[in-house]
Amino acid sequence: VQLQASGGGLVQAGESTRLSCVASRIVFGTVNMYWYRQAPGKQRELVATITNGGGTDYADSVKGRFTISRDNAKNTVSLQMNSLKPEDTAVYYCNTWLRGVAYWGKGTLVTVSS
Repeated sequence: VQLQASGGGLVQAGESTRLSCVASRIVFGTVNMYWYRQAPGKQRELVATITNGGGTDYADSVKGRFTISRDNAKNTVSLQMNSLKPEDTAVYYCNTWLRGVAYWGKGTLVTVSS
Protein backbone atom coordinates (compact mmCIF):
# COMPACT_ATOMS: atom_id res chain seq x y z
CA VAL A 1 0.00 0.00 0.00
CA GLN A 2 1.31 3.43 -0.90
CA LEU A 3 -0.21 6.76 0.03
CA GLN A 4 0.94 9.96 -1.64
CA ALA A 5 -0.31 13.24 -0.20
CA SER A 6 -0.16 16.61 -1.89
CA GLY A 7 -1.36 20.14 -1.35
CA GLY A 8 -0.94 22.44 1.61
CA GLY A 9 1.76 25.07 1.88
CA LEU A 10 1.57 28.55 3.36
CA VAL A 11 -1.85 30.18 3.66
CA GLN A 12 -3.26 33.19 5.47
CA ALA A 13 -5.68 32.81 8.35
CA GLY A 14 -9.22 32.66 7.05
CA GLU A 15 -8.23 31.25 3.70
CA SER A 16 -8.74 27.77 2.29
CA THR A 17 -6.60 24.99 0.97
CA ARG A 18 -7.14 21.43 -0.18
CA LEU A 19 -5.14 18.30 0.48
CA SER A 20 -5.30 15.18 -1.63
CA CYS A 21 -3.98 11.69 -1.09
CA VAL A 22 -3.71 9.08 -3.79
CA ALA A 23 -3.60 5.46 -2.75
CA SER A 24 -2.07 2.65 -4.75
CA ARG A 25 -1.74 -1.09 -4.38
CA ILE A 26 -5.01 -1.30 -2.51
CA VAL A 27 -8.64 -1.93 -3.28
CA PHE A 28 -9.41 1.63 -2.32
CA GLY A 29 -13.17 1.35 -2.19
CA THR A 30 -13.05 -1.23 0.57
CA VAL A 31 -11.11 0.71 3.19
CA ASN A 32 -11.77 3.59 5.53
CA MET A 33 -9.50 6.60 5.07
CA TYR A 34 -8.27 9.07 7.62
CA TRP A 35 -6.51 12.40 7.84
CA TYR A 36 -4.32 13.05 10.85
CA ARG A 37 -2.20 16.02 11.75
CA GLN A 38 0.75 16.68 14.00
CA ALA A 39 1.57 20.16 15.17
CA PRO A 40 5.05 21.04 16.44
CA GLY A 41 5.58 19.63 19.90
CA LYS A 42 2.21 17.87 19.95
CA GLN A 43 0.95 14.35 19.45
CA ARG A 44 -0.54 13.27 16.18
CA GLU A 45 -4.30 13.67 16.22
CA LEU A 46 -7.13 12.35 14.10
CA VAL A 47 -8.75 15.13 12.10
CA ALA A 48 -11.24 13.46 9.79
CA THR A 49 -12.54 10.02 8.85
CA ILE A 50 -14.39 8.75 5.82
CA THR A 51 -15.64 5.19 5.80
CA ASN A 52 -15.75 2.90 2.81
CA GLY A 53 -19.45 3.68 2.68
CA GLY A 54 -18.89 7.43 2.63
CA GLY A 55 -19.75 8.20 6.24
CA THR A 56 -17.70 11.01 7.74
CA ASP A 57 -16.57 12.16 11.15
CA TYR A 58 -14.49 15.08 12.33
CA ALA A 59 -12.53 16.29 15.30
CA ASP A 60 -14.46 18.96 17.19
CA SER A 61 -11.73 21.47 16.41
CA VAL A 62 -12.39 21.28 12.64
CA LYS A 63 -16.13 20.58 12.45
CA GLY A 64 -17.86 22.96 10.11
CA ARG A 65 -14.57 24.04 8.54
CA PHE A 66 -13.04 20.89 7.06
CA THR A 67 -14.65 18.43 4.67
CA ILE A 68 -13.29 15.00 3.85
CA SER A 69 -14.31 13.32 0.61
CA ARG A 70 -13.27 10.41 -1.52
CA ASP A 71 -13.27 9.50 -5.19
CA ASN A 72 -13.06 5.74 -5.44
CA ALA A 73 -12.59 5.87 -9.21
CA LYS A 74 -9.40 7.88 -8.69
CA ASN A 75 -8.25 6.17 -5.47
CA THR A 76 -8.18 9.59 -3.88
CA VAL A 77 -9.20 11.04 -0.54
CA SER A 78 -9.29 14.80 -0.11
CA LEU A 79 -9.51 17.25 2.75
CA GLN A 80 -11.00 20.64 1.99
CA MET A 81 -9.89 23.04 4.69
CA ASN A 82 -11.75 26.34 5.02
CA SER A 83 -11.54 29.22 7.46
CA LEU A 84 -8.06 28.16 8.44
CA LYS A 85 -6.62 29.25 11.77
CA PRO A 86 -3.02 29.49 12.93
CA GLU A 87 -3.69 26.53 15.23
CA ASP A 88 -4.35 24.39 12.14
CA THR A 89 -0.64 24.61 11.35
CA ALA A 90 0.66 21.06 11.24
CA VAL A 91 1.95 18.28 9.09
CA TYR A 92 -1.06 16.46 7.70
CA TYR A 93 -0.98 12.73 7.02
CA CYS A 94 -3.37 10.45 5.21
CA ASN A 95 -3.80 7.01 6.68
CA THR A 96 -5.53 3.72 6.21
CA TRP A 97 -5.56 0.31 7.80
CA LEU A 98 -5.45 -2.99 6.00
CA ARG A 99 -5.42 -6.37 7.75
CA GLY A 100 -4.42 -4.74 11.02
CA VAL A 101 -1.54 -2.79 9.55
CA ALA A 102 -1.47 1.00 9.46
CA TYR A 103 -0.21 2.74 6.34
CA TRP A 104 0.82 6.38 6.31
CA GLY A 105 1.46 8.91 3.62
CA LYS A 106 4.62 11.00 3.82
CA GLY A 107 2.86 14.03 5.25
CA THR A 108 2.32 17.49 3.87
CA LEU A 109 2.92 20.71 5.78
CA VAL A 110 0.20 23.29 6.16
CA THR A 111 1.28 26.58 7.68
CA VAL A 112 -1.36 29.15 8.55
CA SER A 113 -0.08 32.64 9.18
CA SER A 114 -2.01 35.18 11.21
